[in-house]
Amino acid sequence: MQIISVKGRRAIEAALCCALLSTMSAPAGAASAATKPALAAICTQTGGVTASGEAYSPAKLTAAHRTLPFGTLVRVTNLRNGRTVVVRINDRGPFNKARIIDVTPAAARLLRFSGLATVKLDVVGAPQ
Repeated sequence: MQIISVKGRRAIEAALCCALLSTMSAPAGAASAATKPALAAICTQTGGVTASGEAYSPAKLTAAHRTLPFGTLVRVTNLRNGRTVVVRINDRGPFNKARIIDVTPAAARLLRFSGLATVKLDVVGAPQ
């Protein structure tokens, strides 16, 4: 059995507190959104209202995500060509577990993909 000095124990406690606080400061879903590459798709909805209550517009830079709060700004990077776009989360989905985000046709055009694309997500702004 090894005894840890008081200084060593305090250093360990401080490190654990910092680690715990850093995980609590990120918005819900932010950690999972930025951890691994995943698939994005184009939202094919025509008209109607999004889950946030605003009218759906294929010309806006918006997206659907399962867990990020409405209003969160997310940088979507197309890993095939390096193009990026910042979208605002205003809807829920995708409901296909293989995909992480559905973007509007306007965002897909800027990312230069049709169908599906391998993307990386980075949360760049919290909801206001």
